[in-house]
Amino acid sequence: MSSPERVEYDEFGLFHENAAEYGLPFDGPPTVRREHVEVEPGRRLSALVWGVGEPEVVLLHGGSQNAHTWDTVAMALRPRPLIAIDLPGHGHSDGPGERQRADRSPRGAADDVAVVVRALAPHASGVVGMSYGGLTAIALTEAAPDVVRKVLLVDVLPGLKAERARHIVDFVNGPATFGRFDDLLTRTMEFNPMRSISSLRRGILHNAVQLDDGSWVWRHSRWRLGAAEQDQSMPDVPAAGAVSEDLLDTLGRIQVPLLLARGMRPDSVLGDDDEAELLRRLPSAQVVHFDEAGHSIQGDMPLELAATIQTFIP
Repeated sequence: MSSPERVEYDEFGLFHENAAEYGLPFDGPPTVRREHVEVEPGRRLSALVWGVGEPEVVLLHGGSQNAHTWDTVAMALRPRPLIAIDLPGHGHSDGPGERQRADRSPRGAADDVAVVVRALAPHASGVVGMSYGGLTAIALTEAAPDVVRKVLLVDVLPGLKAERARHIVDFVNGPATFGRFDDLLTRTMEFNPMRSISSLRRGILHNAVQLDDGSWVWRHSRWRLGAAEQDQSMPDVPAAGAVSEDLLDTLGRIQVPLLLARGMRPDSVLGDDDEAELLRRLPSAQVVHFDEAGHSIQGDMPLELAATIQTFIP
C-alpha cells in the first residue's frame, strides 16, 4: 500500500506570495516570529510577533481562522511592529478554558487575550478584531481596560442576524475531515468565489493539518472538541439572547475611540440597521465602508484595511 501524498508546508515560507498578489515590496522574508504565552497552568496561547520593537497594534482573527489571516495586512503595515494572536482553540493555541467551553462567550477568550497582550504588547495603541475577534475585543475593553486604547471592529457587532451569517456557518459546519488537500481546496473555492486560488491554498495551509493517514482537518477548535460538543457550531456568530445583549451593553459603555470597518458586499454579515444601532448606542463611533469587501475585509481589501488601521491607530 502506497504512502499518502504529503503536502509540504513552511509557515514562514509563503510571504512572497502575499507580496506578489498585492504588489507589496519584497526584499526577503519579513521579521516575524511565533511566541507562546501561558494563560493558565498547562494552557498556552500562541501569537505571531511582527517587526522589531514593542508592538503597537494587536490583531484578533475571526472564528475558525488563525493569526495568518492578517499576513497581508501586517506586511502592508511594515515596518510597524504588531502582534496577531491565535485565539483559544485556533491556530497554534491550546483549546479554550472551562469558562469558554461552557458558554462559548467571547468573554472567556478576552480573559486569555488579556494575559497575552499584557505579556507581549502592554502599550499597544489599539486592538483590531475581526468577527469573533471583534466581539472578543469588545469584551476586552472590560476585561483589561488598561491595554485597550482604541478598538477597530472588522465587519462585526454584537447581536448580528443569524441569517446574514448562514453562508459562514454552512462552510465551517461542513465535513470534519477531507481525504485529500484538493477536496478541501475545492470546498473552500465554492464558498469564496471572489478569491484567487493561490490565496485560498495559502490560507488552507495555514489553517489545516494533514494527519498521518494523509487526510486533512481544520486547526480550529471544532475538531479538537469531544463528540458531544461537535454540533455546537462555530463561535464566529454569537448566539442570540443574553450573550449578545450583554456585549451590546458593553459596546455602549466603551470609552475609547471605536471604528467599525464594514464590508458592503452581500457576503458581509452587517446591515444598515446594525450600523444604525451602533451609532445609537455609541454616537462617537466612526464607520468606514469597504465597497469591494465581504465579511473578511482583511482578505478582500487588505491594503485598504491596513491604510484604515494606520490612520485610526497612528
